[in-house]
Amino acid sequence: MSNPTKLELFRALVKIGFKEIEVAYPSASEQEYQFCRSIIENGEVPDDVALQIITPARPDLIERSIKSLAGCKKAIIHLYNAVSPVFREVVFRNTKEQTIDLTLNAVRLVKKLAEEEFARSGTHYTLLYCLETFSQTEIDFAAELGNRVYDEWGKATPEDPIMFNLAATVECGPSNHYADMVEYFDNNIKNRDSVVLSIHPHNDRGTAVAAAELALLAGGDRIEGCLLGNGERTGNVDLISLALNMYSQGISPNLDFSNLPEIVELVCKCNEMAVPTRYPYAGQLVFSAFAGTHQDAIKKGLDAQAKRWEDVDRSGQGKKYWAMPYIPLDPKDLGYGYENLIRVSSQSGKAGTAYVIKQTMLLDLPRRMQVSFYKVVQDESERSGKEMTPAMITTAFRTAYSVCSKPMNRIFLKSYRLLPLSPSTLEPSSPMSDFSDDPFTLTPPDEDQSLIRFEADLIIDGAERTISGDGRGIVLAALDALKSDLDLSFQIGESAAHTINADNLSHSKCATFLELSMTGTTPSKSGVGSTWGIGISSDVATSKCRAVISAANCLVGDRSFPRSKMVFTPRSSGHIVQGDSWLQEVKLRAGRLLSYGSDSRQSLKLQTTA
Repeated sequence: MSNPTKLELFRALVKIGFKEIEVAYPSASEQEYQFCRSIIENGEVPDDVALQIITPARPDLIERSIKSLAGCKKAIIHLYNAVSPVFREVVFRNTKEQTIDLTLNAVRLVKKLAEEEFARSGTHYTLLYCLETFSQTEIDFAAELGNRVYDEWGKATPEDPIMFNLAATVECGPSNHYADMVEYFDNNIKNRDSVVLSIHPHNDRGTAVAAAELALLAGGDRIEGCLLGNGERTGNVDLISLALNMYSQGISPNLDFSNLPEIVELVCKCNEMAVPTRYPYAGQLVFSAFAGTHQDAIKKGLDAQAKRWEDVDRSGQGKKYWAMPYIPLDPKDLGYGYENLIRVSSQSGKAGTAYVIKQTMLLDLPRRMQVSFYKVVQDESERSGKEMTPAMITTAFRTAYSVCSKPMNRIFLKSYRLLPLSPSTLEPSSPMSDFSDDPFTLTPPDEDQSLIRFEADLIIDGAERTISGDGRGIVLAALDALKSDLDLSFQIGESAAHTINADNLSHSKCATFLELSMTGTTPSKSGVGSTWGIGISSDVATSKCRAVISAANCLVGDRSFPRSKMVFTPRSSGHIVQGDSWLQEVKLRAGRLLSYGSDSRQSLKLQTTA
């Protein structure tokens, strides 16, 4: 890692909130030494941040390490040597006593040079002695060595403690074994209130986080690790995972991971290493559910939580606590959104697809419609063998239910008119609702009471055509028109409706859902044999009309339609005359028009559709 890259990472660590940062191995190279000097001399180190460097227990390397930190306010000298039997006997060929002497000589030198440098520059040095390979060392010898180092340092106090780094340099046993060793050291080191026990787990067995958590419970005070577990072999303990594990249990790590995606991106860039997609907290799929049962639980949890939080806002009482199946903490706390919670594949269920449609189109699909649409998505997913993205699911929904503003299906609603009928004569009066490409909306009729004539201008297979039908309410009148003019006979299953953007009336819309099946069929409880339509509009009546046409498009298939009939419609009355009587009706109405005079508002409308 170059020094400019290291500086970028250092600044990020400071911003996150780390107060003790190991920045270099200054005795290893000139580049490492110069990095220490540059951040000190350029004012990059806040007064409340201590710089830590690492040095072996060798006199010539200790001296250069001390000098590298001269001038900073707080410095930590991380002095280490390996003390386990395999290192004593194979690498250094030392006895226990020789190992103790080597360690004490190094501590003595650190103390002398640190005091001299403090007199020159005012830099305060803290000793962090690391029993390298602690987890492979005889525990009684480790405690003995620790007490000898404590005595040699000779100036530890509760206000200025000495630190001992208990390193699992290689994770070679269960996490609880490491914790047992930490507990023994904790119980046997002298003047414990003047000692900080630092925990340093590696991840060779894949349990560094668990080892760190158990070691803290066993008496540890401090954790050494890296972001995303960087380090030798399988790396050091990942401080992101460890900190957020604590956070999920209500313990603040006092670190800011509120923009975790940005942090992950930076660390990956600096280390030139990628993060696996399923890596805890930082991976792209951490908050994603593919299984249908998981998606259903998450969707229900989000719905329940939204209601619970609305109640808190309304009453001003209680707290907005996070309680969600499968998601232990709020992704928004880490800078993620909710759009990635549900990922749809052929294994997903109806809840997953319904959640995506709710997020992308603000539509709450009825349960039976969820089942129906899921089959559409599942078929496409199995065909492609790939995950269905939100964009793909939304496109599939719009295609399946004709949610479009242009004639892309066989039947397209261009415009319509609603006219109330007199129950005694079935004669229409003035129009009460009118819709075209630029809808003019009047108050929709009371469907439970009113008989209605529905006239619609359709585009069918590319040609314009007008249909008309009567019924009690918009939906029944529209279905009557489809039956009488197009020979499409449908029966209604279920229906539902809700408002989109209910909190913003100027931008609110109505969504109508309608289940239809061919007359004479009996759909199953799961909806097999029926289909759904949806209509969306700022006008309630229009949303219902569109829902009818949407469902009709799903059911019509490739069937042929009967030839159109000639239709005569006086615009003011809406009376429709079909078949052979049209000419007679024209003559009759024309005679009446002559008596009204040229300024009469009544007009003739003659429609023929081929």
